[in-house]
Amino acid sequence: MPKKYYITTAIPYVNAPPHIGHALEFIQTDVIARFHRLFGEEVFFLTGTDENAQKNTLAAEALGIPTQALVDRNSGIFEQVLSRLSISNTGFIRTTDRARHWEGVKALWSACVKSEDIYKRSYSGLYCVGCEAFVTDKDLVDGKCPEHMKPPEEIIEENYFFRLSKYQKKLEELIESDSLKIVPETRKNEVLSFIREGLEDFSVSRPASRMRGWGIPVPGDESQMIYVWYDALGNYITALGFGTEAREKYEKFWPANLHVIGKGIIRFHAVYWPAMLLSAGLPLPKEIFAHGYITVNGTKMSKSLGNIVSPLDVAEKFGSDSFRYFFMREISPFEDGDYSEALLAERVNNELVANFGNLAYRTMTFSEKNFGGILKRPSSFSQKEEALLGRRKIVAEKVRGLAEGLKLREALEEVFALSSEGNKYFQESKPWVLVKENRTECEKALFVASEITKACAVLLSPFVPVASEKCLGMLGVKREGLSLSDAYLDSEEFSIGKAEILFNKIEVAKREMDGDVKMESGTEKVSIDYFRKVELRVATVISAERVSGAEKLLKLSLDVGEGAPRAIVSGIYPVYSPEDLLGKQIIIIANLEPAKIRGIESNGMLLAAWDEKKGQLALIHPGKEILAGTRIS
Repeated sequence: MPKKYYITTAIPYVNAPPHIGHALEFIQTDVIARFHRLFGEEVFFLTGTDENAQKNTLAAEALGIPTQALVDRNSGIFEQVLSRLSISNTGFIRTTDRARHWEGVKALWSACVKSEDIYKRSYSGLYCVGCEAFVTDKDLVDGKCPEHMKPPEEIIEENYFFRLSKYQKKLEELIESDSLKIVPETRKNEVLSFIREGLEDFSVSRPASRMRGWGIPVPGDESQMIYVWYDALGNYITALGFGTEAREKYEKFWPANLHVIGKGIIRFHAVYWPAMLLSAGLPLPKEIFAHGYITVNGTKMSKSLGNIVSPLDVAEKFGSDSFRYFFMREISPFEDGDYSEALLAERVNNELVANFGNLAYRTMTFSEKNFGGILKRPSSFSQKEEALLGRRKIVAEKVRGLAEGLKLREALEEVFALSSEGNKYFQESKPWVLVKENRTECEKALFVASEITKACAVLLSPFVPVASEKCLGMLGVKREGLSLSDAYLDSEEFSIGKAEILFNKIEVAKREMDGDVKMESGTEKVSIDYFRKVELRVATVISAERVSGAEKLLKLSLDVGEGAPRAIVSGIYPVYSPEDLLGKQIIIIANLEPAKIRGIESNGMLLAAWDEKKGQLALIHPGKEILAGTRIS
């Protein structure tokens, strides 16, 4: 029987459409879930929407539409985002689901009542609508909620309360001993500090009048509605059938292996939720992972600033894999991070396109062109090749350990280090030379490069599932039911189909820098930032030929780490002949506008200088062989 793994996201409010902060949590959780499937585990991955909140009714009133219409619309948009970002959730719970969720929440409530942990009393206090919670003066900064930057309302009302204080010592023991594990350590310490300050009982209902009758009525007292956080936290068990006759999934998967949440709601998940479960006599989740927040161009997202970024817009513009990759590569799971189109483009172009995409495309293109795409496993490998192939299992095991420790960015770094080794091996093997001199050695080199490509595709499948599946399909290997061992188990043959580019280079408009160009006394003066705009890259010459009818022009086909070759036309003949250039590495200016030369589109310029000793033009070389596409500064 496979090991069971249950993972959840928090369920977001639907008072507004989703933004990229929601997408970060969906992607992180999905990557973890996909890894555990690679590990051979049976995974249940839950997400959903929190629809019974007061802020949902207020948002609907502001729009002049029924609350049900608002939550239906926005919940539907959240489901669109999940689909567009290739999120592999196996469950989706809406808290307006009366058959599943309401019955389960009522059962949880009744269990806590039975433990004498829910009681009714009058209360006056400060209430933050944004947090949907009562707060105290010590929670405020300059009289405002630090999360929503608004002062709370003062409210006096009669509510039901939960005896949180009863569980203070038990919670401290569980968290301190990691029986209830909280990561990162900073969040664990934050929760322990909060508990040690002394826990107070908290309100678990609201008057039905204040909630406009929206939400789950308290069993036996319809004048009160169950507090949205008590209601929402229950989703982790109600989605599994808790409180209903169909509780097979609850028996199978609970307790959760991992709750993935934003750092702003750690208190609810690490204090309130486990206390409620202890009261009801139910098992606790094993681990809570609290991630950071996202800023946009260094600024916190805000409706007033107009910088809310829609994940659907980003995915439409750049593709789901590029979106997913950027968030996992750029942003640490444990810290805040920043999003900008320029940062996304830089990561995608320099890593997905120039590294893994380049390895896959040139390996398969060369194999298809010269061997009909059929590569047979050779009878032996060199010591160097054996060592490279042996790296596959080492990297796979490292990636497993890092993924289990939620170190997703470090896991990516390991895979891209292997991809870089594959590119280096391809470069050093020079298949464009071997194909003419020794086809057996050429086929072997391409087979090894294909094995490294396959390994990287398997290990990258949790991060970029669409491109990984496409890559494995082009290699002619299985794409369904992948396991970690597929990254390093040897293939007997590759049957490569039509090679396609996995990732397209992204062009984004860059903000002009003030002071780059200044005019003084009729002479143009430039700052160093002006020269930084010139993009110099290493290129490997794949082929070179004379341009018909031109005395000095050569057309060069170059590997610039972009997957597809780049063509540049240059007037360097007869100083350099096509034979002189084949397989050589040169430097090009890569970010020039395309130019038509003798009807051929030329994309860039070769970097050259005048050689005083020889009295002729000389191309600039990188000095030592390095990865094609590497940027030179």
